[in-house]
Amino acid sequence: MLETKYTVDENSKTVVVEREFAAPKDRVWQAWTDSQLLEKWWAPKPWTAVTKTFEFKEGGRWHYYMSGPDGEKSWALVEYEAIQPTDRFSAIDAFADEMGNKNSSMPITRWQIEFTESNGMTKVRVTLFFQDLESLKKIVEMGFKEGFAMAHQNLDELLAG
Repeated sequence: MLETKYTVDENSKTVVVEREFAAPKDRVWQAWTDSQLLEKWWAPKPWTAVTKTFEFKEGGRWHYYMSGPDGEKSWALVEYEAIQPTDRFSAIDAFADEMGNKNSSMPITRWQIEFTESNGMTKVRVTLFFQDLESLKKIVEMGFKEGFAMAHQNLDELLAG
């Protein structure tokens, strides 16, 4: 099993997540940029991701919720900034409400996602940039590392299928 590597840097207020996947870069890119595929791996089990709106383009957004086993919904919003197809994209990630309004009482994070391929393996490097140290600590305390590792396991299963 491939491991997810995390580096938390409180000085720069960043979290860097690196993970290799046994699939070509274009397939991994598609899994990150197609809502039907995102829904299959993004949420840690037993949660599922459900898309309300999705437009992967600069200025586009993904408004979705994670649905829990007891019917609870956790809404989120991703606003896509810059996109360099199959190599990288950046986005603003925020907790949101059902209408797509950002929840400013929760951390709002800028994500930069980079894809590189070597010998049939694709490395994904995700850098999360936080506005302040308090936001970084809050996301870590909420179980980001564990949840994202579970999502990566889901992505492994999707790519193997």
